[in-house]
Amino acid sequence: MSATTTYRVTGMTCGHCEGAVTEELSALDGVSSVKAVASTGLVTVISEAPLDDAAVRAAVDEAGYELAGRA
Repeated sequence: MSATTTYRVTGMTCGHCEGAVTEELSALDGVSSVKAVASTGLVTVISEAPLDDAAVRAAVDEAGYELAGRA
């Protein structure tokens, strides 16, 4: 059973931003799909199980953006 979670990420403005966030979140264990949309600031993550919010925050920080929370 998979888990789908949508997060609000601030600072994304373009396709490069989407790619950076997608790359970092895709590296988390159990993540099967990431869809980042700069125009809305929303990132939808599909994973095998619910993700630890601290791990998601760290990945978004590593990409250079800020996790504003779940959408």
